[in-house]
Amino acid sequence: MLLCIDIGNTNIVLGIFQDDKMLNHWRIRTEKDMTSDEVGILINNLFIPAQLELNSIRDTIISCVVPSLLSAFKDFCLLYLNHEPMVVGSGIRTGMPIKYDNPKEVGADRIVNAVAAYQKYRTGLIVVDFGTATTFDYISPEGFYEGGVIAPGIIISAEALFQKASKLPRVEIFAKPKSVIAKETISSMKSGLIYGYAGMVDGIVDRIKEEMGLDLTVIATGGLAQLIKSEARSIDYLEEFLTLEGLKTIFDLNSQG
Repeated sequence: MLLCIDIGNTNIVLGIFQDDKMLNHWRIRTEKDMTSDEVGILINNLFIPAQLELNSIRDTIISCVVPSLLSAFKDFCLLYLNHEPMVVGSGIRTGMPIKYDNPKEVGADRIVNAVAAYQKYRTGLIVVDFGTATTFDYISPEGFYEGGVIAPGIIISAEALFQKASKLPRVEIFAKPKSVIAKETISSMKSGLIYGYAGMVDGIVDRIKEEMGLDLTVIATGGLAQLIKSEARSIDYLEEFLTLEGLKTIFDLNSQG
């Protein structure tokens, strides 16, 4: 079995694949000072209810945007799984030309998402990932990663309101308010965040399409993608497991003789 791990600034997403089928998946909070032993305990505790064992994992692939955690997860693989993981980064084959001025600057998760989306749709694409940052990545109809846009994520914006505006509370964004014009503070903040981000998504997508002169397919992924998709007119498809699927694709590409 293959263990796919995407280490983000807010969440770590894990998935288990057997052949081409994803058997299990988990999303956990990122703790940036975890040790390899803590990683081992955590993953083993996830495996137990799923009736999985660590020794059933034959290979691991990791994408990571938190450098302080990469060594802990690599050590976990060596100590607990008895193999060295494949890490998405410079030198790994993706099957996708990267047209960024400096390809090393592109976050591993953005490339993984682009690879998975193009493999599935085989057309010109915009991938919107609602993570710690909200990213927009443009993949050409020929399958080239051309670049994109980075904006503050929804949670970052909500936290900034709480920290910088003395009378505003911290809000949890799990559901949209009943109306755009809210009657109390928390709903007012949710309205601004949810409808504001939906408007931002539509605006940036429209600008990318206009600049490229193409009618592109728009894919959404990430923790809050479902919530924003319901309000943004420009999102065509939701792909909950896009990053895990991209990691599986890249692993297969690099495992071929």
